[in-house]
Amino acid sequence: MSFPFGAMGMLCIQRTINSGRISGFLSGMGVATGDTIYAVIAGFGASFIVHFIEERQFVFQILGSAIIILLGINVFLSNPVKKFRLRRKEEKKYKWHFFSSFLLTLTNPFILFAFVAVFTTLNLFDRDSFMPALTIILGIFAGASTSWFLLSSVVNHFRSKFRLRRIYWLNKIAGFVIFIFGFVAAINIIIAG
Repeated sequence: MSFPFGAMGMLCIQRTINSGRISGFLSGMGVATGDTIYAVIAGFGASFIVHFIEERQFVFQILGSAIIILLGINVFLSNPVKKFRLRRKEEKKYKWHFFSSFLLTLTNPFILFAFVAVFTTLNLFDRDSFMPALTIILGIFAGASTSWFLLSSVVNHFRSKFRLRRIYWLNKIAGFVIFIFGFVAAINIIIAG
C-alpha cells in the first residue's frame, strides 16, 4: 500500500539526492506514518472518522492536489546546486521533511478507503479480537518503513555519481513529474466531482 511510487516517491528521491539519505528516509517515514494512521482508523472501524473524511473527500483531494502542484513548482524552481554549496552551513530540515510528507499523505483519503477495502476483504471487522487488525497494522508500518529505507539507501548510494549539472536537471524533472501528478489528480477529481 505504501510502496514508493508516484509523487511521494519522487519527492523522497529528490530529497535524498539534494539533502542525503536521512532527509529522504524521513520523508518516506512521514508517508509511512500517515498510512499507518489511516490503517488504524480502517482497522479498528472508527466509522465516524471514515464518514467525516468521506463527506469531505472532494475537499481533501483538491487540497492534496493543490499542495502537490505547489510542491512540484517549488522543486522545479529550486536550485539544488546552490543547496549543495551551502549545505555545510545550512541546518538540515529533517522535521519539515517528515511533517510535510506526513501531511500530504493525510490529504489523500483514497488511502483510507483502500485500507477499509483491505480490512473488509480480510474480514477483520467481524472478529472478536483486535489482534488480527493490530498485526496487519504493524505489518503495514514495518513494510512501509522498510521500503522507504531501501529507496533512500539505494538512491543515496548512487548520489555521489551525480554531477551538479545532472542534479540540476534531475531536480527539474522531479519537480515537473510531481507537478503532473498533482495536476492529473486535480483534473480527475474535478471531472469525477
